[in-house]
Amino acid sequence: MSKVLVIEDDINVRQNILELLDNEGFNLIEAENGQIGVDLALAEMPDLILCDVMMPELDGYGVLKGLRQNPTTAMIPLIFLTAKSDKTDFRQGMEMGADDYIVKPFTRAELLAAIACRLAKQSTIHQETQKKLDNLRNSIALSLPHEMRTPLNGILGFSQILMEESEYLDSHAIREMAESIYCSGERLFRLIQNFLLYAELEIIATDTQQLKVLQSKTTKFPTLELIDIITEKAAKSGRQEDLQIDLYPCYIKISPERISKIVEELIDNALKFSSPGTLIQVKSKAINNMLVLSFTDQGRGMTAAQIAELGAYRQFERKLYEQQGSGLGLTIVKRLAELHGGKLTIQSQPQQKTLVQVILPCSEENAYYEKALVIDHTKVQLP
Repeated sequence: MSKVLVIEDDINVRQNILELLDNEGFNLIEAENGQIGVDLALAEMPDLILCDVMMPELDGYGVLKGLRQNPTTAMIPLIFLTAKSDKTDFRQGMEMGADDYIVKPFTRAELLAAIACRLAKQSTIHQETQKKLDNLRNSIALSLPHEMRTPLNGILGFSQILMEESEYLDSHAIREMAESIYCSGERLFRLIQNFLLYAELEIIATDTQQLKVLQSKTTKFPTLELIDIITEKAAKSGRQEDLQIDLYPCYIKISPERISKIVEELIDNALKFSSPGTLIQVKSKAINNMLVLSFTDQGRGMTAAQIAELGAYRQFERKLYEQQGSGLGLTIVKRLAELHGGKLTIQSQPQQKTLVQVILPCSEENAYYEKALVIDHTKVQLP
């Protein structure tokens, strides 16, 4: 049966609600104030929350704000219980994300009807989400063999030539084939790593404890590793002179490993989908305790429809770009940002300009430089 958390400071009202719902077979949790209610919601992950508005320590609006800001509890339906019937109060709660209001005193039928309505709506949302995940799994199952086959063909083909015709090949031809084998192996390795990472992120998203661990990490930004990733990839593409970097120092709430993955995928895209000789800008700024990390290129861009449909299931269909690869990188970046309380945004004018931004929670209190870190081409200038 569904698990319901009842947050109500009036013991008589709380006990009446618990007794009523117990008779209906609900699995019940109770909290006598808002702070305890938020803690129990995080620990127990109820299917629905009934919450009084006027409470000591933390009122109903504070409870709602805390729950909606946390990815693990953001989607739990919440019904306010209130003695107020003013439209202003209703509007405030609904604008903050409340799912319904019940005005005290209420009848048994009113309470059960409101609960049934919200649980039914949540069930529908869950079914739609499950359908999308099923479609994603099917897309992965169909695309993975093809994506793996392409680099494997290169590895097997060139290695067979080396084995069968090595005595007839000169050192230059052997080196070219070895380089092709290595590149194919690198591509295959990265493909497998991306598939495994995406699967890992989907598992973390459904596990409260793993998500807490993921969100507990902090990184001094920018790290030297991040700078190396950007500059080395530009150098490998022969585009050092195309690169402009201006990064603002702060502490971001994400691990060094995860932010490195985000940067790696976004600089790869900027290099891959723009022409040599065109500018690529990597910038960051802090706004209201959020880091805005931007990658701008002058490449082919994306249409509004393509941006709206961005997702792993879309990318696997290989409809966005002609370049090889599964195109899972942007989806991984988007998922990483969301799991850390941020988001990914894309603004693009096809054949003109594309701006990709990752927004992540940050803190400027312990910034370790007084000024921004500026990199102009291959020169690093520290304050």
